[in-house]
Parts: sequence; C-alpha cells; structure tokens
Amino acid sequence: MKPVCNSVSVCVPATSANLGSGFDVAGIALDYADSLVFTLDDSLDDSQYVRVIIHGEGEDTLSKDETHLVVRAFRKACEAFGLPRLRFTLEAHNRIPQARGMGSSASAIVSGVAAAWAFAHNEDLNKQAIFELAAAIEGHPDNVAPAVFGGLTTSWKNGEEFHTVRYNVSKKIRATIFVPNFTLSTQMARQALPEKVPYADAVFNVSRACLLPIAFGDFGDFSAKTTLSINDLLFTATQDSIHQPYRASLMQPTWDLVKTLRDAGFAAAISGAGSCAAVFYEEKSQATVEANNATNISEKIEKIAKPLLDGCDWKILHVKIDSHGVTASRA
Repeated sequence: MKPVCNSVSVCVPATSANLGSGFDVAGIALDYADSLVFTLDDSLDDSQYVRVIIHGEGEDTLSKDETHLVVRAFRKACEAFGLPRLRFTLEAHNRIPQARGMGSSASAIVSGVAAAWAFAHNEDLNKQAIFELAAAIEGHPDNVAPAVFGGLTTSWKNGEEFHTVRYNVSKKIRATIFVPNFTLSTQMARQALPEKVPYADAVFNVSRACLLPIAFGDFGDFSAKTTLSINDLLFTATQDSIHQPYRASLMQPTWDLVKTLRDAGFAAAISGAGSCAAVFYEEKSQATVEANNATNISEKIEKIAKPLLDGCDWKILHVKIDSHGVTASRA
C-alpha cells in the first residue's frame, strides 16, 4: 500500500490518569499538547530511514533514531495498517513534561499510530482502531484513551481486548498542574505498591471512582440531587486509599503538596504515577468573581501551594480540559 499523502501533522493532548480513586482505570485529557509533523523524505538512504528533530521537552534527552518511542509506535502501526517501511522526517514540538505523570509515553504512542493511520487512509481518523492499537503497544489504556478521545475516560481490558467509555466534561472544570523538576519512572511507582490492599480500602475507592463521571460531567442543576457543590464532589471523587499513600515516599514534595491542598478542601491528586500533582476544580466566571469581590480558585490554590514550592523548581500550569483528543491533518 502506498501512502495517501506526503505529510501528516498530529496534535495529541497531555493526560492525567488515576484521578485519585480511579487507579489504572480513569483518565482525563488536558488542553496542553504536543504537535508533531511526519514528512516523507526520499533523501534518506538505507542507513537512515528516519530523521528526528525535537523542540522543547526532551530535546536534549530523547533519542533521535529508530528507538524513539514515536518512531517505534509509527513503525508498528504502519505494519498493522499495511504500509511499507517509510523514510520520513519527524519534527516534534514537545510541551508535555517527560516522566512526570502527564501521559508523555501515551501521547508519543498515540501520535505515531494516528500518523500511520492518516498516511494509510484517505478518511477521518478511526479513533477506535487507533485506541486499540495504541493501548496494545502501551500495555494499558488509562492514559491512551483520553489522549485519543479527549474528555474523561474509564478503561479496562477484557482478555486481550481494550475497551473504554468516554464522558463529556463540564466546560467549567479546570486543572492546575504542578510540575516538579524531578522525574519518577512508572516502574518504580508500581514496585512500591502492595500485592494486596485491605477490603475496606478497596470499597472506599470503588465508591469514590463511581462519582468521577458525575463530578466532572455537565449535568446542570445539582440542587435537586445533592447538597454537595461540584467542588465538593470533585474532592470526594478524588479520594484514594489504594495507591497514593504507598508511593508517597518516592515523591515526598509532591505528596506534601497534595496533602496540603486536600487539607484546604481542594481536589488534589498525584497525576498518573507522578511526579506531578493535579488539582481539579470548577472555576467561577470572572463576572461572578468580580461581583462577589472574590479571588479566583486558581489563585487560591497557588497561594496555598507557594510555601511548599520553595527549594524545588516547580512549573505551574493552569489548563482547561481537552474535549477533542488526537487530531491529524494531511498535506
């Protein structure tokens, strides 16, 4: 099969998985994305089938050859979609921090698979096919799903098949992400987990995870259904007893930040396996803030967090929730 175009541009959002209670199950897409351009390049010879150019995150640390994760995912997807071994230049503009719990590996895999699909098919992205292959390459779907579909997702594996359900997220929901200057490998984070957890802790997490679609969703007036506000629901839905406490010592500054923000009533959680901390909230409109002579929630969060950020080079991101997932265009 020949490629249907000469170049494909891909945009893939960052993600935050687990969301406290939804360990290995839940994930959400963040409006903070990597952009990549794949261009067929016949000037490359048999000794160099790919040229990799990286701008931004990882430009000094990521590989620039066939071992690059995007390239590896692209090769596997090309084979799956019937394309030959293509010579191409990959130019990546990376914003997603590496090995921090914002889904950098999932976004890399999704970008490679989506680009291969776009080269192989002259039609809109088949996101289900992209999700299934990307999840198989990644080995678990919790970050892959929101990167592909956007919004909030709940994912699972049945035998060898990966599945996900996508939920719309209220346009009022925002996230503040605290990105530290230290990394944490997913493998190390997993090794810190016990083989078994207490029955009561498992029930605790299940009850909270069931609230995630309600807390993040746009369901209109809650007054007839619950006395809790959206921020109260977000706080409760992100409670956790089965994974974060066991990993705390691996990223103590992040855990201290999460605990301090939760003690102040905010829905803070370790993002993915860490080392980022994510805080989710319903932000009031500027008109409402001004009418009540109030402070934006994002400003309150920064003020509470500030004493804990000294001595560590933290980056603070205030982002919306992405509702589109991966996108691709051909040229």
